[in-house]
Amino acid sequence: MYTEFMEVEQRPYPLPSSPWIMKQTWTNMLFAHWPVSADLLRAHIPAQLQIDICDGAAWVSLIPFQTHHTRLHGMPKFPFYHSYLELNVRTYVTYEGIPGVYFFSLDANKWPIVTGAKIGTALPYKHARMKMMIKDPVVHYTSQRQHPGSPDELFQASYQQSSSIYVPDKESLEYWLLERYCFWTLKGNSLYRGDIHHDRWRITKAQADLYHNTMASFLPRHSFQNEPLLHFSSNKNVFTWPLQKVR
Repeated sequence: MYTEFMEVEQRPYPLPSSPWIMKQTWTNMLFAHWPVSADLLRAHIPAQLQIDICDGAAWVSLIPFQTHHTRLHGMPKFPFYHSYLELNVRTYVTYEGIPGVYFFSLDANKWPIVTGAKIGTALPYKHARMKMMIKDPVVHYTSQRQHPGSPDELFQASYQQSSSIYVPDKESLEYWLLERYCFWTLKGNSLYRGDIHHDRWRITKAQADLYHNTMASFLPRHSFQNEPLLHFSSNKNVFTWPLQKVR
């Protein structure tokens, strides 16, 4: 049994009763969080979901990282495609009181991953030209979307950890932002939930230079003018389950 399944007290609801379907490892993750007006998000989120609020605001997060060792349950890692770059743009929602996330976009740099993930998860995956270069301890990350019919959004940043590793307190904003164990997505007119699991987040403070950011282009650019709340995680093993229709 994986040690991640020995740590479940952080979950707001029990683990799924069915077996997980996929495992992967996320590395060199930057979390960049901005408070935004819930009114700006409402038109871009399914009506069935409630926008989650903390410290008087909704939140939008940009998360660049690299995925490794992607494999299905009982199978070896995917040949050629187990490792890829990804950039997520998400916000925080609830459904019938259950906290989770809603993704505005998920950019990845390999077309088979984009195609397979869109089919398997019904999430808005997009193809982008992406590059990550590490000059220890700094991670240099660039993503330029090149997906037909989508805005050519750009993200370019350099980041690194800037503190020792710590576990966020349960009453903190960090805990509220990070300890989320499902996402919701629309498939046609139906709402689906995807469950994930990992152990508690062990993070550090982060320092980042954000050179370009046109992600979430549906939001006014002043939404990203303030300094973001920044965190870094070097490594996280994550398990996912098949989508479940909820409405």
